[in-house]
Amino acid sequence: MDKKQTVIQVKNVKKYYGDVKALDGIDLRVDKGTIYGLLGPNGAGKTTLVRVLATLIEPDSGEVTVNGVDVKHHPTKIRRMIGLAGQFAAVDDFLTGRETLMMVARLYHVPKKEAKKRTDELLRRLSLSDAADRPAKTYSGGMRRRLDLGASLVGKPEVLFLDEPTTGLDPRTRQELWHLIRELVDEGRTLLLTTQYLEEADALCDYISIIDRGKVVKQGTTNELKSSLGRDVVEVKVEDKNQDETLKIMSSVAKCDTIVDDITKSISVRAAKGADMLVKIVTQLEKAGIKPKDLSVHRPSLDDVFLAVTGNKSTSSSKLNKRGEK
Repeated sequence: MDKKQTVIQVKNVKKYYGDVKALDGIDLRVDKGTIYGLLGPNGAGKTTLVRVLATLIEPDSGEVTVNGVDVKHHPTKIRRMIGLAGQFAAVDDFLTGRETLMMVARLYHVPKKEAKKRTDELLRRLSLSDAADRPAKTYSGGMRRRLDLGASLVGKPEVLFLDEPTTGLDPRTRQELWHLIRELVDEGRTLLLTTQYLEEADALCDYISIIDRGKVVKQGTTNELKSSLGRDVVEVKVEDKNQDETLKIMSSVAKCDTIVDDITKSISVRAAKGADMLVKIVTQLEKAGIKPKDLSVHRPSLDDVFLAVTGNKSTSSSKLNKRGEK
């Protein structure tokens, strides 16, 4: 088997903001023609790493290369080979979709005739041809996202950084963007994707690194990450008034720590034989006069891995922390 070509290499990268360790010795490698996912709770360092890779900020120490080119010492060369779509669509409300893409093409010094050709191709591909001559302020959120992605593609980048590209989109629009992302990779591009949606990472990513507090705490393919837990997940949901008693019962029966989902309030434990464990827990709950609202046993999911290694549940919201980083 041919050895895979490394496109992005990050070695022991650190970036501090005063006492805050945004990146605290990050290591990762991204192979050509793959989608590499970065997961992590708010403030984990995902966006800081993307900014370093995109030459927007310099790391305090460590080595970062894209296609063998040092990001810190050759930023101009790096910018010619990458595209970036940030967390929020960077679209001028008063320019039309066509004008936006033409402007970006000219900033890349693309000849006018070629710029027009690329603009027309991207508008068609992004399903924006019918709205091409309307001001962007009339676009829906999904249309603005697609236009922003189109702007990052005008320069025909070899490497694309997508920082939470589907945040705030409805499920149908998100699926459409997923389809486009897969097409880009099929054409030979390499993508680094940050996301708050675990199902998005599960569906798209060839390899994933979970980052927490500026460090990589777990990495692997989705199957490898799920298999790493090795046991079934037993989940129980009860009335709020019975939460504390249920926690004690489940900890006692399972003889291990319980995990509480801050969003759904469900309580979970991991067990080698999930069905047997569930029966034991239900028996003890009945003795305590507690009637569960919901019960389930399932194989570990990416969500369970995330929760196990970070202690946080990934959410659909995108809230900035105090320093404005993700």
